[in-house]
Amino acid sequence: MTTMLDRATTPAAPDSTARLSLTPSGVRPGRLDGAWWPRSRDLLLELPALAAALDERWGRVTRITVNPAQWPVIPRRIPVTGHTVHAGWFTTEQDEHTIAVFSYAPRRLNLLVVPPETDAVDAARLMAEAARPANTMAASGLLAVETGGGTQGPESRSDFLPSAVAPSGGAGEALRRADVARSRATSWPVPA
Repeated sequence: MTTMLDRATTPAAPDSTARLSLTPSGVRPGRLDGAWWPRSRDLLLELPALAAALDERWGRVTRITVNPAQWPVIPRRIPVTGHTVHAGWFTTEQDEHTIAVFSYAPRRLNLLVVPPETDAVDAARLMAEAARPANTMAASGLLAVETGGGTQGPESRSDFLPSAVAPSGGAGEALRRADVARSRATSWPVPA
């Protein structure tokens, strides 16, 4: 039996370089450790380039978890150069716009997954913000702010109070920070 493949419908192998941005080494990251901008939503095609980039700098990738809202097919095992990466998924426990990457050394990276259809300018801005150590936003919140059309980033707001910084003004400062957080939470978009 002969199988014919139509080049128009057969997925092409992606570029072999991963579009990846990580927080600087030695710096304690915020909620995200960086960002990854895949070229498609096919983990079998995309993960080998990401694993190769991380294997060199961070240690052999052994496992990943994703949210199935963004990935139509999640294979249990993904062959990459020289080894296999085990894949899992979580629906409510993991932000739908993140990938958690685990290495052989007990390390974990939480990366923003920039949607493949994002234009280059927006993707570059998202990747830079996700890799910024002072970023305290979750992946979905960061996507909502950055693609919301002209919304200012947290670094430009005068009332931005990173949670990693302890209030210096005592209980009054802590209450003010709680009020700021509550007022912001009411304006956040509800994910669909």
